[in-house]
Amino acid sequence: FGSRFACRFGRPTTQEAPVMPQRHKSMKRPAAAPSAALKRPAALKRPAALKRPAAAKPPKLRHRYFALRHGESEANVAGIIVSDPEVGLFKYGLTVAGQAAVQATAEKFAEDVLGIGRDVPKKLPAIRIYASDFKRTQETAKTFATTLQGILRERVADGISEKEFLALAPRSTVPLRERFFGSLEGETNDRYDDVWSVDRTDENAEPFGAESAANVRKRTANMVALLEKDSFDQDNRAPGKLIVLVSHGDALQILQTAVQGIPASEHRTLQHLNPAELRELVPTPAGVKTLRRS
Repeated sequence: FGSRFACRFGRPTTQEAPVMPQRHKSMKRPAAAPSAALKRPAALKRPAALKRPAAAKPPKLRHRYFALRHGESEANVAGIIVSDPEVGLFKYGLTVAGQAAVQATAEKFAEDVLGIGRDVPKKLPAIRIYASDFKRTQETAKTFATTLQGILRERVADGISEKEFLALAPRSTVPLRERFFGSLEGETNDRYDDVWSVDRTDENAEPFGAESAANVRKRTANMVALLEKDSFDQDNRAPGKLIVLVSHGDALQILQTAVQGIPASEHRTLQHLNPAELRELVPTPAGVKTLRRS
């Protein structure tokens, strides 16, 4: 029964166990195909560091500009407003104190700006002087130029050509004239406030028939714009001049608003120039754009 039960259910008996064929001694197991050595993937290179774009250089003017207010004038001593060309072109020049102050300013310019002190610079930039045609500004420009010429002849005569000495002669220009104050001409100088108070609210206003702050800014800024376009090729010199603008308190005060890129109505918020004071006009980026559009 045991053997029949085992056969019914498929379990072979010992007599029915299959015989596995014997491998012949001459038969060899086929060699396994050599597997190609697995290569490690090359290390990923880090991407090159992204270069930051160079910061844009702030715009700047081609030349350096200096505002020079006229020295103390006879009108300053008298305390009166002299803005009419029919008067200012011929009267109210500098006082003796005013001339001395301008001489001192020229000496300081030579030392601080040109570097003429203990060391003598090997090369000096070209210098140009432009002045309002009023008597007090013409005398200021002449005194400044004559003093500067004397310093240059004495200390750096070998490095300055005769042509450059002659080029220091002031150039008279109408755009740098005093602001016209209309019917306030000849009045006491405390009447300036009557015009300035209107400027604060409207730069185009013409109180008492005075020239508007906007117009003063336009003509003085146009002067700088024209100088920027002038390459001075006739001098065979590279750009980069030192330009001194000899003018009046209000005209220079308002020009500074263009240099700073602020409205002309804000001119009294800026530092005022005293008689014979020299100040470099350093433009803001907005100021450069303003001057280039003039």
